[in-house]
Amino acid sequence: MATTAPGPAAPTAAQPRARRIARVAARVALGVLAVLFAIWLVLFVTKGRFLKHPFESVAGRLTNRTVTVGGDFQLYFSPLRLTFYAEKLSVSNPGWATRPYLFTAGRIDSRIAPLSLLFGKRRFHWLDLTDGAVDLEWNAAHDRNTWTFSEKKGSGKPLDLPRIDRATIAGTTVRYRDPRMRLETQAALDTIRSTGARIGQAVGVTGSGVLRDTPFTLVARLLSPDATVARGRNQLAMRARAAGNVIDVTGTLPSLAQVEGVPLAVRARGRNLAALLGIIDVAIPNTRTYRLRAQLVQQGQEYRFTRLAGTFGDSDLAGRLTVTNGDRLHLDSRLETRRLDIVDAAPFIGYNPDIVATKGAEAAAAATGVGPQRLLPDAALPVATMQRFDADLKWTIRTVRSRRVPISNVDLTLALDRGKLTLSPLRFAMARGDVSSDLLFDTRQRPSLVRYDIRLSPTPLGRLLAGWGVAEAGTTGTVKGRVQLTGRGDTIHDSLASANGRMAFILPAGSLWTKNAQLAELDIGTFVQKMFEKELKEPVRINCGLIAFTVRGGVAAADPILIDTSKNVITGRGGFSFRNEALDMAVRADAKTFSLFSGQSPVGITGSFAHPGINPISGDLLTRAGAGLGLAVVATPLAGVLAFVDVGDAKAAACGPVLSGARASAQRTVKGDKRDDVGRGTTAKAEDGKGNPGEAKAQRKKFLGIF
Repeated sequence: MATTAPGPAAPTAAQPRARRIARVAARVALGVLAVLFAIWLVLFVTKGRFLKHPFESVAGRLTNRTVTVGGDFQLYFSPLRLTFYAEKLSVSNPGWATRPYLFTAGRIDSRIAPLSLLFGKRRFHWLDLTDGAVDLEWNAAHDRNTWTFSEKKGSGKPLDLPRIDRATIAGTTVRYRDPRMRLETQAALDTIRSTGARIGQAVGVTGSGVLRDTPFTLVARLLSPDATVARGRNQLAMRARAAGNVIDVTGTLPSLAQVEGVPLAVRARGRNLAALLGIIDVAIPNTRTYRLRAQLVQQGQEYRFTRLAGTFGDSDLAGRLTVTNGDRLHLDSRLETRRLDIVDAAPFIGYNPDIVATKGAEAAAAATGVGPQRLLPDAALPVATMQRFDADLKWTIRTVRSRRVPISNVDLTLALDRGKLTLSPLRFAMARGDVSSDLLFDTRQRPSLVRYDIRLSPTPLGRLLAGWGVAEAGTTGTVKGRVQLTGRGDTIHDSLASANGRMAFILPAGSLWTKNAQLAELDIGTFVQKMFEKELKEPVRINCGLIAFTVRGGVAAADPILIDTSKNVITGRGGFSFRNEALDMAVRADAKTFSLFSGQSPVGITGSFAHPGINPISGDLLTRAGAGLGLAVVATPLAGVLAFVDVGDAKAAACGPVLSGARASAQRTVKGDKRDDVGRGTTAKAEDGKGNPGEAKAQRKKFLGIF
């Protein structure tokens, strides 16, 4: 039976409906295109001049500003780029601004990528700007600015300039004002002609301004040499001068005016780094001539200086620094120094390093306002400035170059929080010993509260005192100690002159050997020789020793000075004053065994911190000499020597209280008896601090009651 082939399937009802929808959609699309073409044609023929007033109205509502066009106006597509042309264009500033207009231009002619106005970064294919003036300003709270078109608090955004492929900019000025940074600058641009997102020739920018009351000038050049990568890369070279400092900034900008996030090379030089940072109200100690270089990257409120390297004075510096311009200016830095010259360290205690280098510490102290022949500086802390910024610093120093005391491996941690400055910890190695300290300067209290807590670990005497006549070979003794003082004042001198506390240095068992030294200064070697009235032929054997002072009201009294050696007991009385820097002490060595010829008598330490002296002639010695002369006259010459006989009755010290750093009242003999030959630490009869070092002799009878 034959079969027949099936015929074509009958059309369904949905297919005609789909074709109708497609035809309608095509007609709608053609209609839209026709309308768009008609609009484009009308705009192209009329140049959109009829949109002038609608543009002013719409732009004003969108920006919350007054937008006006005082001359010709054009807005149309040509053919796919948006052409915008306006003469005497102005955009007002918000009411809080100090200038009336954000932007004015004698003429602006541009070709804009339309979609960039809706998506991504705005892009100008071409910009021709004549007689433009741009005014950029932050409000006092730093939460709004003139270029962010919103009246809400906290709406201020960083400046985001469009990408510009080709530009001709002539007769244009830019003003920038930031009340929080206290910065205001005005810059004028030379004529700019750029092609392919690059400037065709060098363009100059000149300007001036004021940063935190410090005037500055700047000169910049924008250029695009052939070696520069094409498509939007321009080299910046800028030089600014302020407060005797010169700052050079160079780098490659990815577009005509983009700086944020761009690595820039910065070099700075000047006579004093403190003057440079003082421009932004940051207080640091003075320095000698400096040269520094770093890489700068700015992101929002942060300015990060990395790869920092350079010199100040005869010292080097490396590390990084971040400056944050937030509600409070904050500095965070990590610094390293291979070698710090001791002269460059002088500003840390208030000395001018240039004066120290040329005239010495005494002249530097005098320059701070203290009297003549003084050493403690009287330079005031910058209290107001310290309360305006915060800081965190970590600084390591490998070696400090010093003539007398070897110092190395300095580890300094600094924190400044609203006027409270702490150096904690501050550690360094000194003569193979370690010094650890915690220092506080609290300027929030008036006058400032100052605390010193300095700890010295066991340190070899031979190396520590090598610069003062002690022989390192043959000296096995060590010293350890602690200084705890609390005072008030805005200078080091004032804080110490009012200080209370204790200073104690302990000498465990060991030996001390001195070199031959001249009596030209307060020399440890000379002092020890005068103590024993002969040149030492062998080291002094120390059993234990304590040199301690109780400090009350800036006056330090021996409490006690007690050193027990194999042959003598050395005791001392008197003290010194932080108020007028006078020294008035007497130290004597009493023999433990019989000595036929003894000139042992108090050796005076007199003068001042700046000019200490040794006085081996005391009233005790003169009395002995007079008695000997009398015996020799009335009896026989042999009898004269009896005045110099030492019966050797010195009482050896119990080393327990000595090594524990106990006060004079706790000291005992080896038999357990209370000692009556050491000072009691009283300052009740101390001088009142109004005298001068030259008056020390006249005050001696009332100063701490020495022998």
